[in-house]
Amino acid sequence: MSPLEDLKIRPLRTEDLEAIVAIDEMVLGEKRRDYWEKKLHMMDDKASQFSLVAEVQGKVLGFILGDISGWEFGVPDTIGWIDTIGVDPAHQKKGLATALSQELIQRLKAIGVRTIYTLVSWDDWDLLQFFHAMGFTRGDMINLELKI
Repeated sequence: MSPLEDLKIRPLRTEDLEAIVAIDEMVLGEKRRDYWEKKLHMMDDKASQFSLVAEVQGKVLGFILGDISGWEFGVPDTIGWIDTIGVDPAHQKKGLATALSQELIQRLKAIGVRTIYTLVSWDDWDLLQFFHAMGFTRGDMINLELKI
């Protein structure tokens, strides 16, 4: 059976914590439960968050965290952000990340968002190719950092 056959995309809930922690651990190789507890708690406090999970037969196989800008850095509130995307490695390259991204984009577009940003490391070629295939291009902003 194709993973997309029974695919259901729905809003992320705090009860999805365990599945998100497990997917994140499979992808990164470390368990970050405290990080995800804080992240989901902060999301609960923000009306601007648009985060989704992809589930097949009741099992969460992927997630995407999205948000709407609130004039941070002089960016208007018609800007959306993709914060994090994660898919169970056993189900990657089967369309789940694309389906999650497309659904998030449609939901943001429906409320007036006209541009979506995300940050990707220059050496993460797989992720760069994924976002390029989704239609993302290099934006006008430059990420600056100061190591102290």
